[in-house]
Amino acid sequence: QVQLVESGGGLVQPGGSLSLSCAASGSIFRLYSMAWYRQAPGKQRELVAQIGSIGITNYKESVKGRFTISRDNAKRTVYLQMNSLKPDDTAVYYCSAGGNTGLGFRADYWGQGTQVTVSS
Repeated sequence: QVQLVESGGGLVQPGGSLSLSCAASGSIFRLYSMAWYRQAPGKQRELVAQIGSIGITNYKESVKGRFTISRDNAKRTVYLQMNSLKPDDTAVYYCSAGGNTGLGFRADYWGQGTQVTVSS
């Protein structure tokens, strides 16, 4: 069982930056692939970024060059640095722990979500 707790959301102006953190319980954090999803009102939850157990990353096309996912296995924490934020980035952001399959990321555990609002 893995418990995930996100933090770092908030209100930011367009063009600004935010850094999200996700702290995980459990001693085998290092074996999990981790991901950030987001869900905007009226839209489906979508995968934003993922990082494998050995650090290989993958991003949604619209956030490439603006968002960076990273992990610190010693702290059992995954991060999402978001720069050059746009109003379209407004959503609840969720952390997930799981694995990689031939069809993509498999989400086994979810955090409770943190709200990110980009508005002037």
